[in-house]
Order: sequence, then structure tokens, then C-alpha cells
Amino acid sequence: MTLLLIASFKQAFADEMELLFGDTHLHTAYSFDAFLNDNQSAYPDTAYRWARGLPVIHPYTRTRVQINTPLDFLVVSDHAEYLGVITELAKDPDQLTDLGFFGNLIRDIQIQFALFLIEIGRAEDVFNNALPEPASGDGHDLVIDPNGAIASVPYGDVTNIKAKVWADIVKSAEEHYIPGKFSSFVGWEWTSTPTGANLHRVIISPDGAEKALQYLPYGSDISQYPRDLWTWLDSTSKKFDTRFISIPHNSNLSKGYMFDQTTLEGEPFDRDYAEQRIKWEPIVEVTQVKGDSESLPDTPGDEFSDFETYQYYLQAYATKYVPRQGDYIRPALKLGLEINEAIGVNPYKFGLIGSTDSHTSLASAEEKNFWGKYSNDSTPEIKDQDIIGDANNTGWSMSAGGLAGVWAKENTRDEIYAAFKRKEVYATTGPRIGVQVFAGWDLSDITYKNFQDLGYKLGVPMGGDLSSISKNSGPSFAIKVVKDPIGANLDRVQIVKGWIDRDGKSREKIYDVAWSDDRDFDSFGQLEPVGNTVDLTTGMHENTIGETDFFTIWQDPDFNRDEPSFYYIRALEIPTARHSLLDALALESDDNKMKPYTIQERAYTSPIWYNP
Repeated sequence: MTLLLIASFKQAFADEMELLFGDTHLHTAYSFDAFLNDNQSAYPDTAYRWARGLPVIHPYTRTRVQINTPLDFLVVSDHAEYLGVITELAKDPDQLTDLGFFGNLIRDIQIQFALFLIEIGRAEDVFNNALPEPASGDGHDLVIDPNGAIASVPYGDVTNIKAKVWADIVKSAEEHYIPGKFSSFVGWEWTSTPTGANLHRVIISPDGAEKALQYLPYGSDISQYPRDLWTWLDSTSKKFDTRFISIPHNSNLSKGYMFDQTTLEGEPFDRDYAEQRIKWEPIVEVTQVKGDSESLPDTPGDEFSDFETYQYYLQAYATKYVPRQGDYIRPALKLGLEINEAIGVNPYKFGLIGSTDSHTSLASAEEKNFWGKYSNDSTPEIKDQDIIGDANNTGWSMSAGGLAGVWAKENTRDEIYAAFKRKEVYATTGPRIGVQVFAGWDLSDITYKNFQDLGYKLGVPMGGDLSSISKNSGPSFAIKVVKDPIGANLDRVQIVKGWIDRDGKSREKIYDVAWSDDRDFDSFGQLEPVGNTVDLTTGMHENTIGETDFFTIWQDPDFNRDEPSFYYIRALEIPTARHSLLDALALESDDNKMKPYTIQERAYTSPIWYNP
């Protein structure tokens, strides 16, 4: 039955492009923090088998687990910093290069103590000791440690270990690549977290083993500055004739630095910096297990802005979470318009995707089949613990999300990579919501049936640019949204618009452009809520409200041809049970730590830009 529903879903869009879903951000036992949080057996092979729909053994519970709906592509993105070193030293501590008597003594004491903690079940202490300390001041300050927090453990030349582990990662990707059916990408994570500010990037290459084995992943233990990473990507791509994309992620925890008004060095943007950034970072990850980064939690006029807000920094001890403009996607898109006006290049002209950042080797973005961020928060009875540092966050603080939706000609590495580059991609918070949009100046001939055919002929897709005007009226947007074939109905479709007004200030507005159940707008101009059919005693919902799909053509009523602007689609499901409700029911508990109990899952498309 599920396969029939999925086939029907694909048929709703079937034409020139194919809709694929995948995860670009997954960690295995080769990541030091995954290993130290009890994923000590699930390697890249396990990750790919899970993603393809095969049953696998959970690394902590040792039970048989299986994804409900297989993915179309996956990137194993283990941390470059001491890639696999902790994992391999736990097997054989004698693998490091000889350092002389005193060097070996210091190294051995450190390693043996770490192994002792792992053996007695306190591996998380090793992980917490490696977390950076927050900045000493209360302001927006940042001090880069050139060595990085992780660089101190362990001592010694680990190049031989990293090379062996990297070879295994590449080998697994090659073995699971089935062109036309499943795409496995070579990748890793560059994990810069100075003073607890999350500046992480996932690096992806569509090229295979022949090129990937000629280099080792670049880590933040070499440099914590993004510009140095881009310089390495540039030189390495030229040296070995290979391709890369760098994907910023989890910006909600960046302490304002991910999408700042200056470089990390504190310098104003110039054309060279802006061009370098957008060249290597054409897409960003807007939603994942550590929360959602679409909009500031208290955005005026946006009733859906405070969504899966995660308030715990990646640092050794807790400090108050302070959301900043530079942490979130929508303010960044607006800032990009302002920077473009000033220097002629938009460094934040990016597309949007979602991914999991799971450290269990299981790309689980399904509320009913969510296996946590770490292996040791995979079951309800052990989720009530500090997951990162001493911040009093728990397994219920984590979000069961997200996924990357890609419009590609076929399921191959090259075509998915090409979609990333042209930004014809979008994010979902977990469900397989189908979304496609075209923008143009006259889309009146587009119908539900000829949607793709005429859409590509008359307009531009998500990630594209509108630059010419054929008449004075505003641009039109042809939008098709289809529910997850085995998920919840749809509540509404919105267009989020940002623009630069005549005074040079950035603005934003949200338009409801399609909605279910013949609802009305209240006196404040807000659409009535869709309702909530979730049964809090069972965790089940009824699809008696909402719609299965939407098709609409909307024209901007506030268009000004002189104002640079962007538009993206936000599509929302009706409320469903959050994974925390399902745990509360299983535990027969009503602890406030588990709330909220319901969630409105959603999708965000890459923007379409209008340039006067």
C-alpha cells in the first residue's frame, strides 16, 4: 500500500524533473562525539544500508531497526577533526606515531584515561571535556583558538589513522552508489565551534574514489576560519580536478556569526569575500535535529516563527540562549539584499535544504521512528539527561528532522550536485511534502496537469532569478504542494517575501496564498487556525481537516519594480504528534520536559530573487 501511495505522489509531479529526498548530514562511529556517545559499531556501511531501506542493528539498543520510507541519497559527513582516531585507538592504542619517551608517556596517560572512561560507561565525560568554553564577556565577542578545542586530544601524528578511515568512508560510498536508484556522496564535516559558536559546514563532493583518495578532509583543527576552508576547497579542486560544495548548518546556534554583517575576522564584506562565499556555499541547511533556523523565534507578524527553537549552545557549560539576527535564514536573506546594494554581490543568495545531523548512523527524520541525535538518547527511558554539556537539554529538546528535497533529472551524483548548484532544492522538517514553484510575468496558462512543462518554459524554478519585466504588474507564482503520501494533510501555503524599500531598509511580509477548509481571516488579518485532531491519549491524528494538495497561481499585489526582493514558499501540515508525545504515552508520564506534544511540520523552498 505504501509503495502505491508513493507512486501516486511521484505521478503528481512526474515530467521533466524527478523529486528526490535525502540527507546530506549524517555521522557514524567514525565521528569522535558519536563514538563517545555510544555509537561504537555503526559505520558508513550501516548508514547506507539504513538509508536504502534495509534492516540494521541499532548501535546502542542492539535491536533491529529500519527506516519507514527509504531515502534517494545520503552523505556520510563524519567530523574531519581527528577523523576516526578515537574509534581506532579504542581498538588499538599503539597506532600513533612514536613521539619519543616523554611524548609517548603523555600520550599514553591521556589515551589510557580516555579509554578507561569509555570502558566504565563514562565516554560522554571525554566528549564534554572536549567542548569549548563560552566567551568570557556577555557581548557579541569571539576569540578564535587557532588549535581548536579538539586539537588537544589525543597527541601525536594521526595522519595514518585518518587516511585509513577516510579510505573506508570512500569505499562504502562507492559500494552503495547505484546510479538511477540511490546516490551515495563522499563528504565530511568541518566543525568550527569557537567559544561555542556553531560555524559548522558539511563538505560534499560528487566525484568518486579516484579523486577522493587523493586528499584528506580539511578540518577546523587546521583552521577555524571559513575563508581558509574556501581557499583549501579552491586549491584542492584545481589540483585534483574535483568538485565541492560547502553547506553551513545549524546557524541558530552560531551566536550571530554565521550570517553576520562582517567577516569572522571583523572586516566589512568586499566583492572578493562575497563572491568566494556564494561560490562555495550556494545552499544552507535550515532545519535539523538541533532545531530550526528559518526565522527568529519572536518575529513580529509571524505566528509560526517560534518553531522547534533549540536553546543550548555547543559548549562545556550552560549560558543563556540569545537569538540574534545572524543566526537565522530570513534575516540573512534580507541582509544579503542590503549587502548587494552596497557592493554589488549578495553573499547570502543561497538555497535551502534540511538534513538530520544524526550521530546514530541512522538518518531518522520520522517522528514515529526517531532515534535521537546520539545513540545514548535513543530510547524513552534514557532521554532525560544532558545531551550536550550541562545545559539541562534532553532527548526531547531535539527535533526529528529534517530532509533535503531535490529536483533533478535523474538520481545520480552529477544531477543532484547540479541541483544543489542551481539551488533547485528545498527543506522539509521531516515529512516528504512535495513542493514545486515557478515564477514569471504571465503564468496564466499553467494548470495542474501541465505544471512542469509550462512552468519551465514560462518561468524560473526555486533558486532562480527574475530580472526582466514584460509588464507593470507584479510577478506571478505557480505553486503546487502535495502532502506526504503516508503523512498528514496540509494546512496552508504561504509566500514569504523580503525586499529593500525606497529608503534602503529591508522589509518582510508573509502572504497566505492557499489554505484548507474555507477558513476566514480575523480582524488582525490572520487566517483562522486549521484546528488540531491529535488524540493526546493515543498520539494519532485524523486527516478530517486540511487538504491533500494545493495548486494556485498568486500575483504579488505589493510589487514595486524598483525594489530588489526575494520570495520563498512555506507549506505547513496540520498538527501531528511530536516524538515527545509518543514517549510520554509510552512512559505514562506528563513531564513538562517532554512538551510540546504536537507539531506543525513544514517545508521551505529555496527563494526566487527579483533583481531590478
